[in-house]
Amino acid sequence: MQLGSDFIRALMQLTEERNLSQSIILGSIEAALASAYKKYKEKNLEPEVKIDGETGDISIMEIRRVVDEVKNSDAELTSEEAAALGFPGLVEGDVVKTEVEIAPESFGRIAAQTARQVIIQRLKDAEREIIFNEFSERVGDMVNGVVFKAENDQILVRISERTEAMLPREERINGETYELGSRMKFYLLDVRQTTRGPRIVVSRTHPGLLRRLMELEIPEIRDGVVEIHGIVREAGARAKVAVTTLDPNVDPVGACVGNGGSRIKTISNELNGEKIDVVIWSDDPLQYIRNTLSPAKVVRVEPILEQEKSAKVFARPDQLSLAIGKAGQNVRLAARLTGWKVDINPLEAPEKDSMPTLQDLFEDIP
Repeated sequence: MQLGSDFIRALMQLTEERNLSQSIILGSIEAALASAYKKYKEKNLEPEVKIDGETGDISIMEIRRVVDEVKNSDAELTSEEAAALGFPGLVEGDVVKTEVEIAPESFGRIAAQTARQVIIQRLKDAEREIIFNEFSERVGDMVNGVVFKAENDQILVRISERTEAMLPREERINGETYELGSRMKFYLLDVRQTTRGPRIVVSRTHPGLLRRLMELEIPEIRDGVVEIHGIVREAGARAKVAVTTLDPNVDPVGACVGNGGSRIKTISNELNGEKIDVVIWSDDPLQYIRNTLSPAKVVRVEPILEQEKSAKVFARPDQLSLAIGKAGQNVRLAARLTGWKVDINPLEAPEKDSMPTLQDLFEDIP
Protein backbone atom coordinates (compact mmCIF):
# COMPACT_ATOMS: atom_id res chain seq x y z
CA MET A 1 0.00 0.00 0.00
CA GLN A 2 1.08 3.54 -0.59
CA LEU A 3 -0.12 6.69 1.17
CA GLY A 4 0.90 8.78 -1.82
CA SER A 5 2.62 12.10 -2.51
CA ASP A 6 -0.01 14.07 -0.56
CA PHE A 7 1.00 12.20 2.56
CA ILE A 8 4.68 13.01 2.02
CA ARG A 9 3.90 16.72 1.59
CA ALA A 10 1.71 16.72 4.71
CA LEU A 11 4.47 14.93 6.60
CA MET A 12 7.06 17.54 5.62
CA GLN A 13 4.69 20.38 6.52
CA LEU A 14 3.96 18.85 9.93
CA THR A 15 7.69 18.39 10.56
CA GLU A 16 8.30 22.11 9.96
CA GLU A 17 5.27 23.37 11.88
CA ARG A 18 5.91 21.25 14.97
CA ASN A 19 9.69 21.49 14.81
CA LEU A 20 9.83 17.75 15.37
CA SER A 21 11.94 15.16 13.57
CA GLN A 22 10.35 13.12 10.81
CA SER A 23 11.06 9.92 12.75
CA ILE A 24 9.01 11.16 15.73
CA ILE A 25 6.05 12.09 13.54
CA LEU A 26 6.24 8.84 11.57
CA GLY A 27 6.40 6.89 14.83
CA SER A 28 3.27 8.70 16.03
CA ILE A 29 1.39 7.93 12.82
CA GLU A 30 2.48 4.29 12.91
CA ALA A 31 1.23 3.96 16.48
CA ALA A 32 -2.02 5.69 15.51
CA LEU A 33 -2.63 3.36 12.55
CA ALA A 34 -1.85 0.33 14.74
CA SER A 35 -4.49 1.47 17.24
CA ALA A 36 -6.96 2.19 14.44
CA TYR A 37 -6.42 -1.27 12.93
CA LYS A 38 -6.89 -2.90 16.32
CA LYS A 39 -10.13 -0.94 16.73
CA TYR A 40 -11.27 -1.88 13.23
CA LYS A 41 -10.67 -5.62 13.79
CA GLU A 42 -12.23 -5.49 17.29
CA LYS A 43 -9.71 -8.11 18.44
CA ASN A 44 -6.98 -8.30 21.04
CA LEU A 45 -4.25 -7.97 18.42
CA GLU A 46 -0.68 -6.71 18.49
CA PRO A 47 -0.41 -5.10 15.03
CA GLU A 48 2.77 -3.49 13.77
CA VAL A 49 2.73 -0.67 11.21
CA LYS A 50 5.72 0.55 9.23
CA ILE A 51 5.75 3.62 6.96
CA ASP A 52 8.50 4.50 4.52
CA GLY A 53 9.07 8.25 4.90
CA GLU A 54 10.54 8.53 1.38
CA THR A 55 7.90 6.70 -0.64
CA GLY A 56 4.87 6.65 1.64
CA ASP A 57 4.72 2.84 1.42
CA ILE A 58 2.87 1.36 4.35
CA SER A 59 2.82 -2.19 5.69
CA ILE A 60 0.53 -3.57 8.40
CA MET A 61 1.46 -6.82 10.10
CA GLU A 62 -0.32 -8.91 12.68
CA ILE A 63 2.11 -10.24 15.27
CA ARG A 64 1.55 -13.45 17.17
CA ARG A 65 3.88 -14.99 19.71
CA VAL A 66 4.65 -18.75 19.80
CA VAL A 67 3.53 -20.33 23.10
CA ASP A 68 2.99 -23.85 24.46
CA GLU A 69 -0.59 -23.18 25.44
CA VAL A 70 -2.71 -20.62 23.58
CA LYS A 71 -4.78 -18.32 25.83
CA ASN A 72 -5.28 -15.44 23.38
CA SER A 73 -5.69 -16.74 19.85
CA ASP A 74 -5.52 -13.20 18.44
CA ALA A 75 -1.95 -12.69 19.69
CA GLU A 76 -0.64 -16.23 20.28
CA LEU A 77 -0.22 -19.51 18.41
CA THR A 78 1.49 -22.85 18.88
CA SER A 79 4.60 -23.93 16.99
CA GLU A 80 2.43 -26.40 15.01
CA GLU A 81 0.10 -23.59 13.92
CA ALA A 82 3.12 -21.50 12.98
CA ALA A 83 4.48 -24.37 10.87
CA ALA A 84 1.09 -24.68 9.12
CA LEU A 85 1.36 -20.98 8.19
CA GLY A 86 4.80 -21.57 6.66
CA PHE A 87 7.02 -20.83 9.67
CA PRO A 88 8.52 -24.22 10.65
CA GLY A 89 10.97 -24.79 13.49
CA LEU A 90 9.82 -21.96 15.77
CA VAL A 91 9.99 -22.35 19.53
CA GLU A 92 8.28 -20.68 22.46
CA GLY A 93 8.99 -16.93 22.49
CA ASP A 94 9.48 -16.57 18.74
CA VAL A 95 7.11 -14.27 16.85
CA VAL A 96 5.25 -14.67 13.59
CA LYS A 97 4.52 -11.61 11.48
CA THR A 98 1.75 -11.86 8.91
CA GLU A 99 1.33 -8.95 6.50
CA VAL A 100 -2.23 -7.76 6.00
CA GLU A 101 -3.46 -6.28 2.72
CA ILE A 102 -5.84 -3.52 3.73
CA ALA A 103 -5.97 0.22 3.10
CA PRO A 104 -6.25 2.55 6.12
CA GLU A 105 -9.29 4.17 4.45
CA SER A 106 -11.16 0.94 5.19
CA PHE A 107 -10.78 1.28 8.96
CA GLY A 108 -13.96 3.36 9.34
CA ARG A 109 -14.88 6.57 11.15
CA ILE A 110 -14.42 5.35 14.75
CA ALA A 111 -11.02 3.90 13.96
CA ALA A 112 -10.05 7.18 12.26
CA GLN A 113 -11.04 9.12 15.38
CA THR A 114 -8.91 6.76 17.46
CA ALA A 115 -5.97 7.35 15.12
CA ARG A 116 -6.43 11.12 15.35
CA GLN A 117 -6.42 11.03 19.16
CA VAL A 118 -3.33 8.85 19.21
CA ILE A 119 -1.47 11.15 16.82
CA ILE A 120 -2.37 14.28 18.82
CA GLN A 121 -1.32 12.68 22.09
CA ARG A 122 1.90 11.25 20.67
CA LEU A 123 2.93 14.57 19.15
CA LYS A 124 2.09 16.39 22.38
CA ASP A 125 4.15 13.88 24.36
CA ALA A 126 7.04 14.27 21.91
CA GLU A 127 6.97 18.07 22.19
CA ARG A 128 6.91 17.86 25.99
CA GLU A 129 9.85 15.46 25.95
CA ILE A 130 11.87 17.76 23.70
CA ILE A 131 11.13 20.79 25.91
CA PHE A 132 12.07 18.85 29.03
CA ASN A 133 15.35 17.62 27.53
CA GLU A 134 16.21 21.08 26.23
CA PHE A 135 15.65 22.97 29.47
CA SER A 136 16.64 20.31 32.02
CA GLU A 137 20.16 20.58 30.60
CA ARG A 138 20.08 24.36 31.10
CA VAL A 139 19.23 24.49 34.80
CA GLY A 140 21.50 27.17 36.29
CA ASP A 141 21.57 29.22 33.08
CA MET A 142 20.13 32.66 32.52
CA VAL A 143 17.18 32.87 30.13
CA ASN A 144 15.33 35.77 28.54
CA GLY A 145 11.59 35.82 28.98
CA VAL A 146 8.47 37.88 28.40
CA VAL A 147 5.78 38.15 31.07
CA PHE A 148 2.53 37.09 29.39
CA LYS A 149 0.29 36.41 32.37
CA ALA A 150 0.27 38.25 35.67
CA GLU A 151 -2.92 37.63 37.58
CA ASN A 152 -3.30 37.44 41.33
CA ASP A 153 -0.56 35.12 42.56
CA GLN A 154 0.29 33.66 39.18
CA ILE A 155 3.03 35.02 36.95
CA LEU A 156 3.87 33.13 33.78
CA VAL A 157 6.81 33.88 31.53
CA ARG A 158 7.32 32.82 27.91
CA ILE A 159 10.95 31.72 27.56
CA SER A 160 10.70 30.33 24.02
CA GLU A 161 8.15 30.17 21.24
CA ARG A 162 6.40 27.19 22.78
CA THR A 163 7.69 27.12 26.35
CA GLU A 164 6.24 28.73 29.45
CA ALA A 165 7.81 29.03 32.88
CA MET A 166 6.43 29.91 36.30
CA LEU A 167 7.79 32.65 38.56
CA PRO A 168 6.69 31.73 42.12
CA ARG A 169 6.13 34.44 44.71
CA GLU A 170 9.25 33.49 46.70
CA GLU A 171 11.38 33.91 43.58
CA ARG A 172 10.22 37.48 42.88
CA ILE A 173 12.04 40.63 43.89
CA ASN A 174 10.19 42.60 46.54
CA GLY A 175 8.64 45.72 45.04
CA GLU A 176 9.36 44.71 41.46
CA THR A 177 6.46 44.96 39.01
CA TYR A 178 5.79 42.35 36.36
CA GLU A 179 3.76 44.05 33.65
CA LEU A 180 2.39 42.13 30.70
CA GLY A 181 4.80 42.19 27.80
CA SER A 182 7.80 43.22 29.88
CA ARG A 183 11.03 41.49 28.90
CA MET A 184 13.40 40.38 31.66
CA LYS A 185 16.26 38.04 32.45
CA PHE A 186 15.61 35.05 34.70
CA TYR A 187 17.61 32.32 36.40
CA LEU A 188 16.46 28.85 35.31
CA LEU A 189 15.89 27.29 38.71
CA ASP A 190 14.18 23.95 38.17
CA VAL A 191 12.71 21.70 35.46
CA ARG A 192 10.54 18.73 36.38
CA GLN A 193 8.52 16.27 34.34
CA THR A 194 4.84 16.08 35.38
CA THR A 195 1.75 14.41 33.95
CA ARG A 196 0.82 17.78 32.41
CA GLY A 197 4.22 18.29 30.81
CA PRO A 198 7.46 19.92 31.97
CA ARG A 199 7.15 22.28 34.96
CA ILE A 200 9.75 25.02 34.56
CA VAL A 201 10.49 27.39 37.43
CA VAL A 202 12.50 30.61 37.05
CA SER A 203 13.84 33.02 39.64
CA ARG A 204 14.69 36.70 39.94
CA THR A 205 16.16 36.39 43.45
CA HIS A 206 18.67 33.56 43.09
CA PRO A 207 22.36 34.53 43.52
CA GLY A 208 23.01 32.65 40.29
CA LEU A 209 21.18 35.35 38.33
CA LEU A 210 23.65 37.97 39.59
CA ARG A 211 26.55 35.65 38.70
CA ARG A 212 25.24 35.16 35.15
CA LEU A 213 24.68 38.91 34.71
CA MET A 214 28.26 39.60 35.81
CA GLU A 215 29.54 36.98 33.36
CA LEU A 216 27.52 38.72 30.65
CA GLU A 217 28.59 42.29 31.40
CA ILE A 218 32.18 41.82 32.63
CA PRO A 219 34.63 40.26 30.15
CA GLU A 220 37.24 39.63 32.87
CA ILE A 221 34.79 37.33 34.68
CA ARG A 222 33.60 35.69 31.51
CA ASP A 223 37.22 34.96 30.51
CA GLY A 224 38.17 33.69 33.97
CA VAL A 225 40.67 36.49 34.70
CA VAL A 226 38.53 37.57 37.66
CA GLU A 227 36.94 34.82 39.73
CA ILE A 228 33.77 35.10 41.81
CA HIS A 229 34.25 33.43 45.20
CA GLY A 230 30.85 34.06 46.68
CA ILE A 231 27.57 35.94 46.25
CA VAL A 232 24.87 36.79 48.76
CA ARG A 233 21.74 38.78 48.03
CA GLU A 234 18.81 40.41 49.69
CA ALA A 235 17.14 40.61 46.32
CA GLY A 236 16.14 44.03 45.14
CA ALA A 237 17.87 45.74 48.07
CA ARG A 238 21.53 44.82 48.32
CA ALA A 239 24.07 42.18 47.34
CA LYS A 240 27.71 41.46 48.07
CA VAL A 241 30.08 39.74 45.67
CA ALA A 242 33.57 38.53 46.65
CA VAL A 243 36.07 38.48 43.80
CA THR A 244 39.75 37.72 43.29
CA THR A 245 42.31 37.37 40.52
CA LEU A 246 45.68 35.79 39.98
CA ASP A 247 46.68 38.50 37.53
CA PRO A 248 48.67 41.21 39.35
CA ASN A 249 47.91 43.67 36.55
CA VAL A 250 44.14 43.47 37.06
CA ASP A 251 42.15 45.24 39.75
CA PRO A 252 39.27 42.78 40.29
CA VAL A 253 36.95 45.30 41.95
CA GLY A 254 37.67 47.97 39.34
CA ALA A 255 37.07 45.49 36.53
CA CYS A 256 33.66 44.60 37.96
CA VAL A 257 32.59 48.16 38.68
CA GLY A 258 33.72 49.48 35.30
CA ASN A 259 34.56 52.96 34.13
CA GLY A 260 32.43 55.37 36.15
CA GLY A 261 30.53 52.39 37.57
CA SER A 262 29.03 51.66 34.14
CA ARG A 263 29.24 47.87 34.36
CA ILE A 264 27.81 47.47 37.83
CA LYS A 265 25.08 50.05 37.10
CA THR A 266 23.90 48.01 34.12
CA ILE A 267 23.64 44.93 36.33
CA SER A 268 21.96 46.87 39.12
CA ASN A 269 19.36 48.26 36.72
CA GLU A 270 18.53 44.75 35.53
CA LEU A 271 17.88 43.79 39.18
CA ASN A 272 15.44 46.58 39.92
CA GLY A 273 18.12 48.91 41.32
CA GLU A 274 19.71 46.38 43.69
CA LYS A 275 22.83 47.86 45.30
CA ILE A 276 25.84 45.64 44.62
CA ASP A 277 29.01 45.76 46.74
CA VAL A 278 32.03 44.16 45.09
CA VAL A 279 34.70 43.20 47.63
CA ILE A 280 38.07 41.47 47.55
CA TRP A 281 38.07 37.86 48.67
CA SER A 282 40.84 36.82 51.09
CA ASP A 283 41.89 33.47 52.51
CA ASP A 284 42.56 35.29 55.80
CA PRO A 285 39.10 35.21 57.44
CA LEU A 286 39.66 38.35 59.52
CA GLN A 287 40.82 40.33 56.50
CA TYR A 288 37.91 38.89 54.53
CA ILE A 289 35.46 40.10 57.18
CA ARG A 290 37.04 43.55 57.05
CA ASN A 291 36.66 43.60 53.26
CA THR A 292 33.05 42.43 53.27
CA LEU A 293 31.96 45.25 55.56
CA SER A 294 32.91 47.70 52.81
CA PRO A 295 32.15 50.54 52.22
CA ALA A 296 32.51 50.93 55.99
CA LYS A 297 36.06 51.33 57.27
CA VAL A 298 36.70 49.22 60.33
CA VAL A 299 39.64 49.67 62.70
CA ARG A 300 40.12 46.21 64.07
CA VAL A 301 38.82 42.66 63.67
CA GLU A 302 39.44 40.14 66.44
CA PRO A 303 38.42 36.50 66.66
CA ILE A 304 36.30 35.45 69.65
CA LEU A 305 38.34 32.52 70.88
CA GLU A 306 35.52 30.96 72.90
CA GLN A 307 33.21 30.81 69.87
CA GLU A 308 33.92 29.08 66.60
CA LYS A 309 33.88 31.34 63.53
CA SER A 310 32.95 34.46 65.48
CA ALA A 311 34.64 37.83 65.34
CA LYS A 312 34.41 41.21 67.00
CA VAL A 313 34.72 44.18 64.70
CA PHE A 314 35.60 47.62 65.99
CA ALA A 315 34.67 50.73 64.04
CA ARG A 316 34.90 54.43 64.79
CA PRO A 317 31.59 56.05 65.78
CA ASP A 318 31.21 57.78 62.39
CA GLN A 319 31.58 54.39 60.61
CA LEU A 320 29.40 52.37 62.95
CA SER A 321 26.05 52.83 61.22
CA LEU A 322 27.67 52.23 57.82
CA ALA A 323 29.21 48.98 59.07
CA ILE A 324 25.90 47.78 60.48
CA GLY A 325 23.84 49.00 57.54
CA LYS A 326 20.14 49.75 57.25
CA ALA A 327 18.28 47.38 59.58
CA GLY A 328 21.55 45.44 59.96
CA GLN A 329 21.72 44.63 56.27
CA ASN A 330 25.44 45.28 55.74
CA VAL A 331 26.67 43.18 58.64
CA ARG A 332 24.08 40.48 57.90
CA LEU A 333 25.30 40.10 54.30
CA ALA A 334 28.94 40.17 55.45
CA ALA A 335 28.23 37.36 57.90
CA ARG A 336 26.49 35.28 55.24
CA LEU A 337 29.29 35.84 52.73
CA THR A 338 32.12 34.93 55.12
CA GLY A 339 30.27 32.26 57.09
CA TRP A 340 31.36 33.99 60.32
CA LYS A 341 29.27 35.53 63.05
CA VAL A 342 30.19 39.24 63.07
CA ASP A 343 29.69 41.47 66.09
CA ILE A 344 30.09 45.21 65.41
CA ASN A 345 31.39 47.30 68.31
CA PRO A 346 32.21 50.99 68.69
CA LEU A 347 35.88 51.81 69.09
CA GLU A 348 36.44 53.58 72.33
CA ALA A 349 37.59 57.16 71.87
CA PRO A 350 41.29 57.72 72.55
CA GLU A 351 42.21 59.59 75.66
CA LYS A 352 42.36 63.34 75.22
CA ASP A 353 45.78 64.70 74.31
CA SER A 354 47.05 61.20 73.49
CA MET A 355 49.18 61.00 70.35
CA PRO A 356 47.72 59.03 67.38
CA THR A 357 49.47 55.77 66.67
CA LEU A 358 51.02 54.88 63.33
CA GLN A 359 48.14 52.42 62.79
CA ASP A 360 45.60 55.21 63.37
CA LEU A 361 47.25 57.30 60.68
CA PHE A 362 47.14 54.50 58.11
CA GLU A 363 43.50 53.65 58.94
CA ASP A 364 42.42 57.15 57.97
CA ILE A 365 43.97 56.84 54.53
CA PRO A 366 41.23 55.86 52.03
